[in-house]
Amino acid sequence: MKKQNPKIVLSKILIIILSTITFSCQDTALDEVQADAVTKNEQQNFKKISLAANFDLARRWAPIHYRDVDATGTYAEGGKSDYMTAINYDNDWNGENNWNNLAAYANALSAHCYYSIVESNTHWFITYAFFTPRDWTDNPLLYQLDQHENDLEGVLMIVEKDGSTYGALKGAVTVSHSDFFSYVPSSSSYVSGLESVDGTLQMRDYNGELHPVTAQDSKGHSLKAWPQHDIDGDGIIYYPSATGTAQVPADNYDNYVEYKLVDIFESGGLWDQRFNTELFSSPAGGFKGNDFKTGGANAPWAWNDGDDAIVQTGEFATDPAKLADNYFDGVGNLSRTYVDNKYNSTAGGVITVYQNCNYTGYAIALPAGNYTLAQLKSYGIVNDDLSSVRLENGYKITMYQNDNFGGESVVITGNNSCLGSFNDKASSVKITSL
Repeated sequence: MKKQNPKIVLSKILIIILSTITFSCQDTALDEVQADAVTKNEQQNFKKISLAANFDLARRWAPIHYRDVDATGTYAEGGKSDYMTAINYDNDWNGENNWNNLAAYANALSAHCYYSIVESNTHWFITYAFFTPRDWTDNPLLYQLDQHENDLEGVLMIVEKDGSTYGALKGAVTVSHSDFFSYVPSSSSYVSGLESVDGTLQMRDYNGELHPVTAQDSKGHSLKAWPQHDIDGDGIIYYPSATGTAQVPADNYDNYVEYKLVDIFESGGLWDQRFNTELFSSPAGGFKGNDFKTGGANAPWAWNDGDDAIVQTGEFATDPAKLADNYFDGVGNLSRTYVDNKYNSTAGGVITVYQNCNYTGYAIALPAGNYTLAQLKSYGIVNDDLSSVRLENGYKITMYQNDNFGGESVVITGNNSCLGSFNDKASSVKITSL
């Protein structure tokens, strides 16, 4: 046998080794690409599942909604001025042409409802908002005083996490112009707090689930729990669509119209539009309007009840746990720490202090930190006025008899329904982790 050249043999061996390494690298690279693709698909699926769960929760508690209709009057458009629709129903996000464009789109007013979900450790807070291009009157003497372009009013549903998929509906607060009205289902433990409960939130079966029933009057579109408002003669009954359908009423007597649920936080949606100077006068949420009375309509993050000092402008949407904790008593273990609040990631706190024993009176949530008397007053807390406290797990509060952390003190590491000898004695506090 012919002897092979050692150099040639070595070269062949090197070629074989390099080829093996190359194929191995290609396989590894392919595996990495495939793994990345799987990861991306899993991430996309997770997002889809999350969005679907978000929508399903909103759909579950979306109200059956009554709309009274008035077909008479100069600005009624045969009743169409009372139909609810999309804010961009005329294919733009311009707040100053919605009044005048209504006539041209009167037969295409597809039903929409805007929603947002804010989540705390213990609750979901779901805001629903209904838009109409006109807030109008049939009284000529009030045309310049009581009419304005754009109208958006709504309701907050307070849903307690109880281990079930969709939780339990405990209370609701509606927007009626510049007033809020509060309601509770008959099965709720919620009772009047700083604000009196205004009535029972009626529930009605729809596709095998009990939904709350709300209603708006004609012209001004004040929103309350049905039947505090009701259809008087002609009117429309709207139902939440499970498939994203936005139906147009057949006439002023249509008793089944499906409305489309639209996430306020969707890309390019209402929250993103807050910087749109053709729609809002500022990101604070006041709609523009140039027909009759200037302004008058607000986005949820600007809704305000003028005589409820404890709940500030916009907190209906941006700090709904605060509203619930102050409007109602008997709320149980209501957490003021948010796990998802796209309106305001800094809202809430880890400890809630109460004016009275048994978690009643005003309720103020505080983040971790040190608070002198002046700082407590800036939150609305009165000197020598605290009587009970709730804490998130892992935190403690030290209360001091005097300002600037002086005098007698007490350390509290768990919920305390009445402070005993330290009742009405706190003038400064420190909140720290355990």
